[in-house]
Amino acid sequence: MKHDATEHTSKRTCVLLNGGSGKTDAEQIAVVIRSALSAIARNYEVWVLDRDDDIASSARSALQEGFEIIVAAGGDGTIAAVASALRGRDASLGIIPLGTFNYFARSLDVPIDIASAVQLLGSGARRPMRVGDVNGRIFLNNASLGAYPTILRTREQTYRRWGRSRLAAYWSVLVTLATLRRPLKLTIEANGGRISRRTPLAFAVNNAFQLDQMGLEGREHIAEGRLALFIAPDTGRWGMLRNALALAMGRAQHDVDFDMITADSIRIETRRRSCDVAFDGERERIRAPLELKVVEDALTVIVPPNRQGDTR
Repeated sequence: MKHDATEHTSKRTCVLLNGGSGKTDAEQIAVVIRSALSAIARNYEVWVLDRDDDIASSARSALQEGFEIIVAAGGDGTIAAVASALRGRDASLGIIPLGTFNYFARSLDVPIDIASAVQLLGSGARRPMRVGDVNGRIFLNNASLGAYPTILRTREQTYRRWGRSRLAAYWSVLVTLATLRRPLKLTIEANGGRISRRTPLAFAVNNAFQLDQMGLEGREHIAEGRLALFIAPDTGRWGMLRNALALAMGRAQHDVDFDMITADSIRIETRRRSCDVAFDGERERIRAPLELKVVEDALTVIVPPNRQGDTR
């Protein structure tokens, strides 16, 4: 995808570059971003964030300083953190994808190449975007509880030792599931019904593109403004490994490998007062019960002007 580098933006632009994202040489990436920005923006800054910096707080600081475009340069977790600060605000969210999977950027046809993604900030269209919400905490792609937050903890350790890669991410899944202990006991309310399940993993998806990548159905429900909640059966350790491999290979089936519930609001009760929830690849402790819902037009995002359709 090509964009005309001569198109400019007069809006004040701040890039928040996550130095801990998938590509490790943050200073070199910052040079590339500044060079590309100089061709399309008159007033811009690039903030290189350390691993310990709070990304959402940095985004709020950028808002207070009057920036009109705030760009998340990082993976899905970085983008979600910036989006949480921009929710309901007039500033537009720009994206420079630097993560391992980049589901949000890819779902919007944002170029993966850094220079092309920067050029899009000048030539792109501003579109309202729907988000998912769990107890006031937004997510762009997915939110999950059970095995996946544990997988993230293992993945962080694996990344520190071996570096970031998709192979390392998949390896973390297998290691975690091979040692996972007890399943969750959940009570789920949706569409006027109430069910109870024992499950090692439940995940809500707000991104049709990610469903396609995982080999799961449900795109039409996302298009109609609903969340898709997938509940893994309590099949024991080896069954979980089989399901994980099916997901990794894009061969999962919701009727066979997962139960699926779709609704615009879902309530999940657990026997615990709080639980670890993974939001777009980042872990957070959330007090139960969990109230999941869809929030329309929560963000304004810069996307390619010729992008077809509203479903992502």
